[in-house]
Amino acid sequence: MTGRPDLDPQRLPPLQRGEGLTAWRQIADSVEGAIREGTFRPGERLPSEVQFAERFGVNRHTVRRALAALAERGLVRATQGGGTYVEAKPLPYPIGPKTRFSEAMARAGREARGELIRSSETTANAEIAEALDMAVGAPVLQLVTLNRADDVPISMAQTWLPLPRFEGLDATYRQTGSLTRAYARHAVSDYSRLSTRISARTASPDEALQLDLAAGRVVLVIDSINVDQHGWRIQATRSLFAADRVDLVIEP
Repeated sequence: MTGRPDLDPQRLPPLQRGEGLTAWRQIADSVEGAIREGTFRPGERLPSEVQFAERFGVNRHTVRRALAALAERGLVRATQGGGTYVEAKPLPYPIGPKTRFSEAMARAGREARGELIRSSETTANAEIAEALDMAVGAPVLQLVTLNRADDVPISMAQTWLPLPRFEGLDATYRQTGSLTRAYARHAVSDYSRLSTRISARTASPDEALQLDLAAGRVVLVIDSINVDQHGWRIQATRSLFAADRVDLVIEP
């Protein structure tokens, strides 16, 4: 979303000089007020740093600090070379027997897309071996993926799949952008959730970069195991969700 023509920083009140509050804090508070009042709406791109600087009579560093403070509050999202956006309202994300990212996003009226960041063949450590009911040291395919909704990063994940059964699934995923569609090409007609464990922590610098999060923001960590239509364990995944962008809904 590129923003409305009337998304003009001139509508914001001027700075109050000599009032005791620093310029960057006044700017942050002013923009936050515009977001709360609906002047700047969820999903819209904010005016540029240059526009804000001209409006308030400050340098871009001051504006950048104000926007960084808003990002730390989870109110805006800075993108690489694409401007700063008002964070959209959290999306409902159901966790149940048939958890599917693409279906959850479709129900929310958003377009889902999966991106393969990297893949490798490795061996199962004790944790992965237990999750997939295999021997320690057995070969597995590891995928690192990023899921977006309308180009907004929602989650990233590490997924482990037993080999040789899923040899080449990484190439299939890269083509389809969907684990469900990739599974269908590897004789998995259906799959379901065997277990789910949810926790939370702060994002690492790399995770924050991938998810377009401010440093120190919280991510929800979801460890899950899936089984195929025959009950065989086929997938162990650790997913990291931007906590401000989803509302987890536990379904029976």
